[in-house]
Amino acid sequence: MGSLGSRTSHKHSCECKKRKRNAQCDCDSEQDEDDAILDTPRRKKLKSTSRYIYQTLFLNGENSDIRISALGQEWNLHKVYLCQSGYFSSMFSGSWKESNMMQINLEIPDQNIDTEALQVVFGSLYRDDVLIKPSRVVSILAAACMLQLDGLIQQCGETMKENISAKTVCGYYSCATTYGLDSVMKKCLEWLLNNLMTHQNVDLMKELGAEMMEQLIQSSDLFVMQVEMDVYTALKKWMFLQLNPSWDGPIKQLLADSDAWLCKRRTDLCEKEPFLNTEEGASFHSVFRYVRLQYIINDLASARILERDNILPPDWLLSVYKNQWFAMLRTEFDNDNGPQEADKEEFELSSMRCGRKLTKDGDYCWRWTGFNFGFDLLVTYTNRFIIFKRNTLSQPCGGAVSLQPRRHLAYRLRLASFDSRGKLVCSRSTGYQLLTLEKDQEYVVMNLDSRLLSFPLYVCCNFLYTSPQSENRPDSSEQESTARSVS
Repeated sequence: MGSLGSRTSHKHSCECKKRKRNAQCDCDSEQDEDDAILDTPRRKKLKSTSRYIYQTLFLNGENSDIRISALGQEWNLHKVYLCQSGYFSSMFSGSWKESNMMQINLEIPDQNIDTEALQVVFGSLYRDDVLIKPSRVVSILAAACMLQLDGLIQQCGETMKENISAKTVCGYYSCATTYGLDSVMKKCLEWLLNNLMTHQNVDLMKELGAEMMEQLIQSSDLFVMQVEMDVYTALKKWMFLQLNPSWDGPIKQLLADSDAWLCKRRTDLCEKEPFLNTEEGASFHSVFRYVRLQYIINDLASARILERDNILPPDWLLSVYKNQWFAMLRTEFDNDNGPQEADKEEFELSSMRCGRKLTKDGDYCWRWTGFNFGFDLLVTYTNRFIIFKRNTLSQPCGGAVSLQPRRHLAYRLRLASFDSRGKLVCSRSTGYQLLTLEKDQEYVVMNLDSRLLSFPLYVCCNFLYTSPQSENRPDSSEQESTARSVS
């Protein structure tokens, strides 16, 4: 059968050749296809023009028309390529004396610039792409800024944003501030707000200065784990590390050693003065000022720790106790059922900050500690739903519970998961919301897409339970009530 098939195929080919060519046969079609394949260009990777230029002109310095000297090293370069730099373009096109010189000595005032960075930056003028190592990006950025290479500056910025971690964030932020990279500064600040509390790191706390810590602590976007007391505790540990930079131990031991140091200091010096009022503690005054103390003194154990530590000036606490007392009286006697109108500015400045880590998928139900004016809020995570419930009668509660028919609150809930370097993997937010709940009413706050879920999952919430009012002076209703009592 095989030989018959071969003879048939051969015969068919011969017969086609013998036919008159007054019509196109199948063989012609097949031949055209073969010709088309032969005519299709094929790319063979040869040595690229860019690589040739880089090797011949930059590395070998052939046909150089100018020599650049800096930091004890020389480069044989070409004006036509150097003019891509705003720095050299101005130098060569103006009336500067350097415009006709064959050798130029560059003064390098920036300590961040070294010869390796200059090698990369000069080389970038002779090639299409540049590989920037994260460990070298600060020096390269400094050199790119000096020579006014906007494209390379932008690439350095992108490299920094992609490589933010506990080891790099402070250095990158400082560098971005120096060289005016606002997008990098914003990204570093965002990373710190997400990671300061969720992934506490001893080396990072040592590196963070008071000015940066002040920005973080005052922000309502700070990803708080547990409650506001944990913000105070983190600050206490940070202050200890700033004053004892040689401390070297595990993060779990840090709080105990911080408390022991404070206790020993009070005992040795017989000091009754609050620490922030001392010469040593004065530099931390502005940072602790942004702790939202109203959400610490609402818990008995936390309030006692504040008194024991004796870090804060008494007048700070007295004003907070007064404001919270008036807020409680308004809730009890003045029908303050919570915020009913949008006041985002007040929310950003004074909302309660709290959070929770969900280590794996499952069912969770919790409440955050502290007295919240009779509003016992239960939070549930189940079947990819997050639910708020105003508990009044259905579940036991350790404190007083308001039985008012309706209570209002302002809230914002955020979810996030991070990779090993603290980079945001996925996130969701409800944004600023107002909510009214009746007794024992539940409300679905968020329905999550399982495809976007990544554990551990971090939950961060902001709440306002009472209407914002100033307690420095009695409002009109309080004045009228007092007048009626007197009359």
